[in-house]
Amino acid sequence: MPLIVVKTQVNALAKKINREKGYRVNNVSDDFAAALDRKVRALIGEAVERAHQNLRKTVMGKDI
Repeated sequence: MPLIVVKTQVNALAKKINREKGYRVNNVSDDFAAALDRKVRALIGEAVERAHQNLRKTVMGKDI
């Protein structure tokens, strides 16, 4: 199954945060993207479940 998260965007955000905060983190490993993807999928699943339980057809920010 393809990743939901976009690795290039994850890397870009990590580098931006790194620069802004003055940290020394320079790289993001491939396993980080895979772990983040699993969390995102679980979060989406939980949000869909909550919307369903509230008899809505639309997943909203409040479902997170």
